[in-house]
Amino acid sequence: MSPIQFAALAFACIIASAAAGALLRPRLPEHHVSGDSKDVIKLSIALVATMSALVLALLFASTRTTFERTSGLVSRLTAEITELDRVLKHYGPEADPVRAALRAEIQPMIDSIWREEAVARGVKLDEGKAPEEQVLYMLQDLQPANAKQRALHVRAIQISADLQQTQIALFAQPADSISNTFLIVLIVWLMFIFGVFSMSAPANPTMFVVIATCILSASAAFYLILELGIPFGGLMQLSNEPLRNALK
Repeated sequence: MSPIQFAALAFACIIASAAAGALLRPRLPEHHVSGDSKDVIKLSIALVATMSALVLALLFASTRTTFERTSGLVSRLTAEITELDRVLKHYGPEADPVRAALRAEIQPMIDSIWREEAVARGVKLDEGKAPEEQVLYMLQDLQPANAKQRALHVRAIQISADLQQTQIALFAQPADSISNTFLIVLIVWLMFIFGVFSMSAPANPTMFVVIATCILSASAAFYLILELGIPFGGLMQLSNEPLRNALK
């Protein structure tokens, strides 16, 4: 289920709960929603609302941290590719075929990370081949002729190894690291909160608009959290332009 679909489902469930509370209000005895009963209801709602806000904040902080860490890995990958190309440039003309291979592997590397975008373009992904393998093999075949080239060769091999580690870290990112249990419990809590809100006072247009706006805001929070959980897809995905333009 996409983030927008989940947010729409959350909105529908919570608005239905609020409507049920408004329909139930006229059927309740007045002493059930006034006096000491009203005070107890307020305290109970405050407790559940605090827990809901805390869980929402924790979920947002967690997904935001993961999103920023992934963004940092993409930036690191771009920097390593750029540095590797510069080291090979200083190595000399002997490394030109490796530099050409490195440029040729940029697009397959992007496709292997931004899979949804690649599939949408009809690209067939090769699951059995890492995009940087050819470059690594060509690096190992280089024969340094002097001390300078030997130092640059060692550095190039090291950068290539770091590049592989960064890619593995990116591939290890789960497609969706958010627990559905957390989200379902949150929706139930919000249904309870807004249902009681609607039940606490006679229905009127102003109250309906305010409650509907609050429910829309809560649903938008679900959408943002889920979007942050898929850094290589959706509307808030990380841009691949820096990586695409790294060697231009």
